[in-house]
Amino acid sequence: MSEINNIDLVADAPDFSMFSLFMQADIVVKSVIIILIFSSIYSWNVIISKILRMRQLKKLEKEFEEIFWSGNSFEDLYETLNFNKTDPKSKIFCSAISEWKKSKSQFNESYDLNSLKDRMQRSMVVVFNKESENVEKNLTFLATAGSTAPFIGLFGTVWGIMNSFKSIAIAQNTNLAVVAPGIAEALFATALGLFVAIPAVVAYNKISNDISKYFVSLETFMDEFTTIFFRQLEKK
Repeated sequence: MSEINNIDLVADAPDFSMFSLFMQADIVVKSVIIILIFSSIYSWNVIISKILRMRQLKKLEKEFEEIFWSGNSFEDLYETLNFNKTDPKSKIFCSAISEWKKSKSQFNESYDLNSLKDRMQRSMVVVFNKESENVEKNLTFLATAGSTAPFIGLFGTVWGIMNSFKSIAIAQNTNLAVVAPGIAEALFATALGLFVAIPAVVAYNKISNDISKYFVSLETFMDEFTTIFFRQLEKK
């Protein structure tokens, strides 16, 4: 007889699986859960794409450095890199040399070094800004998801608990079987919010730090290249 009672208790026990909690939730909590799920998917898409992109940029940077410091003239480097500009440093370098070539053909090499330097630096800055935008694209979503997802989940939790109290009032019963499903749905929303926010914040900080270091490397290269280039021009 006791075994039959135990079987009945197990059969009557509420289902607390994630799918069951979602299906039992009302439209508001369901909307919160759907928003958080899509935010999580998009966040991981951004995280993975940015990690792969930074690895690619570091690899391309290393290859460029080997070519740049190989001892070839800037014109030879330009001819080599101009048809295969795949990384920001190559694009910055080629934009500067292209501006120099335009000045040579326009002024028959009687150009002013200071004005040439200004034009080359402006062309490099334009490319730098464009490449910065490309590298940082969609990164702000991680910051937004990391800061808002817990509050979206908390909203779902508060709404779910409100519904739980309504259920208690309607049933006039404080039995755990009446209260537990609603509270579980509510807490599921908060857990999902944290699941979205924690990886987003960690990844945002890590990727932002890597991008900042890379931008410093680009700026250092621009200054270093300008110094070397005009030192060689002054010797001619």
